[in-house]
Amino acid sequence: MAAVRSPPFMLRLFFLLLLFNSSLAYSLKNCTEIYQENPSAGVALNCAYRRFKTIPDDIPKNAVSIQLNGNWLQKLNKDDFHGMSNLVFLDVKSNCISYVENGSFADLVLLKTLYMRSNCLSNLTGFMFQGLSSLTVLDLNSNKIQVIHNAAFQFLTSLQVLDLSENQLQQASDIQPILQLLQIQRLDLTCNLFFSFETKDLQLNFSSSLKELVISSDYLKKFSITTPVFPYLQKLDLSSCAQSLKVKWDIPDKNLLRNITQLYLAGTMFSVKREQTLLQNFDSLRHLSLQYWNRFIEKGLLSTVCQISTLRSLDLNSNYLKNWPVQRLASCSDLTDLDLSRNEILTKVPYDVRILTSLEILNMNANLISELSCEDFVNTTHLMELSLNKNRITKLDKCVFEHLSDLKLLDLSNNLLQTVGDTFKGSLQKLDMLDLSHNAILILSAGEFQGLQSLRHMNVASNNFPLMEPKTFSKLNNLEDLVASLSFDFVTYFRGLQHLENLTIYLCRTGPLKIPVPKDTEAFFQLKSLKNLTVICSSKRSLIPLEVPKELLRAMKHLESFKAENIYNKPPDWDTFQFNTQLKSLTLTKTDLSNLKPNLFLPIPNLQVLDLSESNLKSIDFLVQANLTALRYLKLTDNEMVGINETVLRSLPSLIYLNLDNNPFNCECSNADFIQWIKNNKQTQVVNAHQYKCSFPLDRRGTFLLDFDVQSCWNDGSFFYFISSTCLVVLTLLTSFIYHFLRWQLAYTFHLFLAFVYDSRRRKKGDPHQFDAFVSYNVHDEDWVYREMLPVLEGEQGWRLCLHHRDFQPGKPIMENITDAIYGSRKTICVISRHYLQSEWCSREIQMASFRLFDEQKDVLILLFLEDIPSRHLSPYYRMRKLVKKRTYLSWPQAAQHPGVFWQNVQRALEINSVLNPGIGTMKT
Repeated sequence: MAAVRSPPFMLRLFFLLLLFNSSLAYSLKNCTEIYQENPSAGVALNCAYRRFKTIPDDIPKNAVSIQLNGNWLQKLNKDDFHGMSNLVFLDVKSNCISYVENGSFADLVLLKTLYMRSNCLSNLTGFMFQGLSSLTVLDLNSNKIQVIHNAAFQFLTSLQVLDLSENQLQQASDIQPILQLLQIQRLDLTCNLFFSFETKDLQLNFSSSLKELVISSDYLKKFSITTPVFPYLQKLDLSSCAQSLKVKWDIPDKNLLRNITQLYLAGTMFSVKREQTLLQNFDSLRHLSLQYWNRFIEKGLLSTVCQISTLRSLDLNSNYLKNWPVQRLASCSDLTDLDLSRNEILTKVPYDVRILTSLEILNMNANLISELSCEDFVNTTHLMELSLNKNRITKLDKCVFEHLSDLKLLDLSNNLLQTVGDTFKGSLQKLDMLDLSHNAILILSAGEFQGLQSLRHMNVASNNFPLMEPKTFSKLNNLEDLVASLSFDFVTYFRGLQHLENLTIYLCRTGPLKIPVPKDTEAFFQLKSLKNLTVICSSKRSLIPLEVPKELLRAMKHLESFKAENIYNKPPDWDTFQFNTQLKSLTLTKTDLSNLKPNLFLPIPNLQVLDLSESNLKSIDFLVQANLTALRYLKLTDNEMVGINETVLRSLPSLIYLNLDNNPFNCECSNADFIQWIKNNKQTQVVNAHQYKCSFPLDRRGTFLLDFDVQSCWNDGSFFYFISSTCLVVLTLLTSFIYHFLRWQLAYTFHLFLAFVYDSRRRKKGDPHQFDAFVSYNVHDEDWVYREMLPVLEGEQGWRLCLHHRDFQPGKPIMENITDAIYGSRKTICVISRHYLQSEWCSREIQMASFRLFDEQKDVLILLFLEDIPSRHLSPYYRMRKLVKKRTYLSWPQAAQHPGVFWQNVQRALEINSVLNPGIGTMKT
């Protein structure tokens, strides 16, 4: 994992905004979106078996399918499915729903299928199904329904199939509201509490459109059709809930049954005297099911059955006959479909079957047949489907199927076959599907299937991994689907299968093998049409290196799906999929991928589904450089990841489904960004994210990952330290800049501020001036001040002057003494020389005096130059140059001839006390 760093301020602000708008979040707390390859199919949710007591409130309104079965729901409220106008499929079976509020389905105008079986409903109210005008299938099986309101189905104008089996209906009149539906096709009333079912109890003014009726009860004593209520009825099922139940049959007019073509009487018994009459009433019967009728069959019932001229399909499964009635089927010469499965007394094909020359479908699954003879199917030459699954067949002779030239489906799975031999050589030219899975076959030799020229689907998978010769599947040119178990390498087994599209291989290797690979692999394998390849090793993972040869994959240029389970003990080589650029789905499970590199995925940029579960992954940072921009589904369950770097997620722009179940997540600040991403992203669903638990640190083990407070990671002071350090750096740079370029301007501003404060304080106090003038001069000019100035201004003219060496208060700060002197005097006389201009303290004195000049707008400043200083030499002294430009001044060198005039001008300047006028001041002498 990358080092933890404080998120940028704007990114953090974005996350906070999302927290206040939960509607933007895509993460589902309670349900899982079912991944669909076609995005346009809509949102399908799996909310099953979550122990919900109420409908989750975070179900997206645009969902088209919701599975809520297996929860603890007790009622449905009218707001539960509010706004879900796109919903087409809803499953709430196996809950505890006893009440549905009127209008609960009002918004489900597109719903077509509603499963509510195995609940506790007892009453169907008049407005329960309001809004379900598009519903076609309604399953209410296994409830406690006793009462159906007359208007209960008024809104179900499109309903075609209704299952009310295993409820508590007692009278035929209870179903009257159902029969009024114009589109109803099938009604199942199996195992209710009917004592009788008589059509005379149905007060209908028109005929029902019902085509299939299933009705039975442990208490049913009479079944009667005496009125033309069901003119379109085609299928009638009276199969009993119990294995044996006697029912009185009352249908006086056989025209009322003229359209019935299918009759199911499993477990339903009639009196022996009425059997023949009962069956003769069905003039159009084509399919008859007589399960659990063994007593009547043993007494010769089949002779009566075979007299039904229209009969074509006979189902006699699950009769458990003690002895098969010899030649009882002889008269059923027109049968095309015969089901003798699950009888368990059949040890061989019954003799009767041999003479059914019109037979097309024969099912003898789950019996005790141990061998097949050459005479078994000699006359059934029209047979197209033969099922012998779950018997005890140990061998097959070549002659067994040689007459079945029309056979298309042959199921011999789950038997005891040890060899195939010559069974399929030269016969079964039209066979399309062959299932030999789960037998005891030890070896499959070359050419054993060469006669199956039309075979497209084949399954020879087995738990004992038979030996195969290289040309076992040769000449199966039309084979499209193959499932096989191999105990050795499979490189040489599939030559010539040019049309093979789906290949599933189960491997079992006990030792290292050298794989002979031909040079021209593409011409050798010829698997150019293969689209789906699955390779599974059934044995435990070992140190023996297993892999799918790259040479085999090289020929599969149209491969779209590849799955390898428990095959690789290390990541595949980087060029494994170099020639499989069309690959869309890749599964590598039960594999050590801890050192997986991104270059494995570079040749397959179109990959949409990636499953790397159970692969010892601790990080998926390799995906950052894998260029999987089309990836939509990513499964990483049962790995060792403690978290995911957000950079990885940004590198998968099309990802919509992410499964991270059973990983040891770290609930620390290193996962803060990942946790926040789960909650706030609007595109990718993290499956069951709210169920992920922490494994680290130990004090948080067992808590939920999404309950971790990520705000504590961002408020730990690091952001404050970042801002503080940034401000300090900026301040340091700014200070350096100011000191280098603006230090004198700042010093001046500071002194102006002090002068302003002093002047404000003095004005408030109303203090009078102590001196007539403050003399600002440099120490080098002190001799001139004492020799020339003081005798005249103080001695002759009588002015009181303030001199720093004489009048400054000892111990007081210099700046305060300067300020007090300037503001405590009516005027300030600046004795300017070159030394004066270079003096720091003199500069501050003239700055302070300048501020007073600006503040009071009076003539308080007298400039007296002791030396002739050209204006160009004043350029470095900004304040002095500015004052000289705006004000007149006195020059001592120019007054050397007339000193009296000079001092008179000074006297005049000291006497002026009026408001300052621009351009008027002391005269230059």
